[in-house]
Amino acid sequence: MSELSTRAGFVAVVGAPNAGKSTLVNGLVGSKVSIVSPKVQTTRMRVIGIAMTDLPDGARAQVVLVDTPGIFRVAKRRLERAMVAAAWQGAEDADVVALVVDAERGIGPETEAIIERLKQSRAPRYLVLNKIDLVPREKLLALTAELNARVPFEHTFMVSALKADGIGDLLTALAAAVPAGPFLYPEDQAADLPLRLLASEVTREQVFLQLHQELPYEAAVETDKWEDRPDGSVRVEQTIHVQRDGQRAIFLGKGGARIKQIGARARHELGQMLERPVHLFLHVKVSERWADDPSHYRAIGLDYEPKR
Repeated sequence: MSELSTRAGFVAVVGAPNAGKSTLVNGLVGSKVSIVSPKVQTTRMRVIGIAMTDLPDGARAQVVLVDTPGIFRVAKRRLERAMVAAAWQGAEDADVVALVVDAERGIGPETEAIIERLKQSRAPRYLVLNKIDLVPREKLLALTAELNARVPFEHTFMVSALKADGIGDLLTALAAAVPAGPFLYPEDQAADLPLRLLASEVTREQVFLQLHQELPYEAAVETDKWEDRPDGSVRVEQTIHVQRDGQRAIFLGKGGARIKQIGARARHELGQMLERPVHLFLHVKVSERWADDPSHYRAIGLDYEPKR
């Protein structure tokens, strides 16, 4: 395929916490590349999802989606500051910036702050109103007008990421917007994430899904060992870092039942994604100051001392 018939570029997906960015990226890619949970601030690193599509003019396009951490108005803790810095770095490096807004919640303080920052963006800006199935049409039109009055957007899209409604039109528009040129990744690659990090993210998602009412989001998962076995399976050993003994007890559950359940579901999910058997071993460790350890930040692709 000639360079003239291919397009490829980066699209930064930004928005307030829980706007539905990760669900949208997964929908655009057509497979799971970013973890999703009911808890805000789930995404900690810039996960790159790779979407392939054909355009009406016969060109084939590769849209590289940078799923950024949710941006907070006031980032107080070191981890939050590192996440915000990663989000804005992703936006500054992109060919297109897509702002995802929860249409049901409307314009909150975080979205307000993002809009102010987007005024400085040199890349084309696309507005994506998400969760439109929960909002009357009149409110959607009013919200669209209000957001475009604050900062002009090239295009506005109304989608339900959870129901995959409107996803196709958005992907086509993004594909047409990225530059003409050769593909940046192999066509069959869905994400640019090392396997150790992918395994950590899969387990961390199960932690959130099963413990989000009981545990703060600071819990971290680290893949300590990854061993490819001769029979085609993989052995994975992970440490779940918590900050207090009480949290460790919650993780373990009575007779270790809770940690076994987390492990079983993470093992099944990872096995499906890798298409191979997975032997997963989880350990829970009390690490009171892990949020101040630079090595943890490097492991999840964040800067310990982010530039302001």
